[in-house]
Amino acid sequence: MNAKRNAKFEFLDFLEGTMVEVLAADVNDSTLYVDYTALEGTEFLDALDFEYDAGSGVQRVFGTIWFVDGTWAERGEYDGAEWWEPCLRPRPPTR
Repeated sequence: MNAKRNAKFEFLDFLEGTMVEVLAADVNDSTLYVDYTALEGTEFLDALDFEYDAGSGVQRVFGTIWFVDGTWAERGEYDGAEWWEPCLRPRPPTR
């Protein structure tokens, strides 16, 4: 099965079209540092503007996105399927 996907559009879809809540990101060989400028954000997205075969059985996109609220997302993969997995800080034990 040939399932072409664009990494940039998948990234933006996960963020619901806006990067306002993104603190930093590291995807494949592209890094978006804390306090990035608008130009750096554009260059980061341009670096993700590539298609990959989402059904190839091998992970093609790797990375982490850190959000301003302290949460993050990691790239998940199983049997060739790939996705962004939201992560929350675990709650501490309470009485």
